[in-house]
Amino acid sequence: MTALLAVRGLKTHFRARDGAGIVRAVDGVSFTLDAGSTLGIVGESGCGKSTLARSVLRLIEPSSGEITFDGEDVRALSARRLAALRRHMQIVFQDPYASLDPRQSIGAILAEPLEIHRIGDRASRHARVLEVLGLVGLDAEAVGKFPHEFSGGQRQRIGIARAIALSPRLIVADEPVSALDVSIQSQILNLLVSLRERLGLSYLFISHDLAVVEHISDWVLVMYLGRIVESGPVEAIYARPSHPYTQALIAAIPQSGPRRQAAQSVLAGDVPDPEHPPAGCPFHPRCPKAMPRCTSEFPDERAASSPAHRVSCHLY
Repeated sequence: MTALLAVRGLKTHFRARDGAGIVRAVDGVSFTLDAGSTLGIVGESGCGKSTLARSVLRLIEPSSGEITFDGEDVRALSARRLAALRRHMQIVFQDPYASLDPRQSIGAILAEPLEIHRIGDRASRHARVLEVLGLVGLDAEAVGKFPHEFSGGQRQRIGIARAIALSPRLIVADEPVSALDVSIQSQILNLLVSLRERLGLSYLFISHDLAVVEHISDWVLVMYLGRIVESGPVEAIYARPSHPYTQALIAAIPQSGPRRQAAQSVLAGDVPDPEHPPAGCPFHPRCPKAMPRCTSEFPDERAASSPAHRVSCHLY
């Protein structure tokens, strides 16, 4: 498969609240995303997932590193060229209500990206609005309604419709189901899978829920405090998790019936303050398998269960 998106050594740092220190929200992340596939990025809140997603789209300016989309150096683009490229790179936000203008009708919301990119005339734009509403499972009657008239799941469908209106190649889905009821989450996930197959989309899928990521992803990156601690094919990550952090996250997935685990690994403490990260491996203060060297040496990345399955841990 051809790599649609390639990220190398991406760093996004912010000035700390005291004005003196640096917050390393994303600290040297590298990955590739193949055309037509889904890359899931998982980790607890505060690990840098959303900052990474917004940095890839340059909604937040990275501090350093390379971002290549379909052969183009995204960081080198002018504002005009970047605006044109955004037609092919869209985002679905976590909160479907906050991301929709309550003063605009659904028809106006969905037509706006077409107007911005000067695609078609009024009649063709209206036809495209009706088309994308149908693709996400909503009726044409939605055109004249406003966001507050819809449920959370319906609003997220509208957010997805807006994202696909320009026929993009890449969609960044930033926690797209975390604000929804569990019963609705599966419907939205199935919709995303269906659209990927029907429209040939590629997804960068951000979530803290490993069960959700397992359902939709081909490849998984596990983030902790701005870094990738484990990566690999979804089957390898879930069948043979190697990093103690990944093991704890997967053990915490609720299970029932004969697969239910008698004892689950529960992580102690919270993600450290990114303004004052621990020395060595950032996970060592919470790691049940920490060794003396973990407190001073950051582990190199190496193969785990296969060459494609990578882990950054002194245990290997």
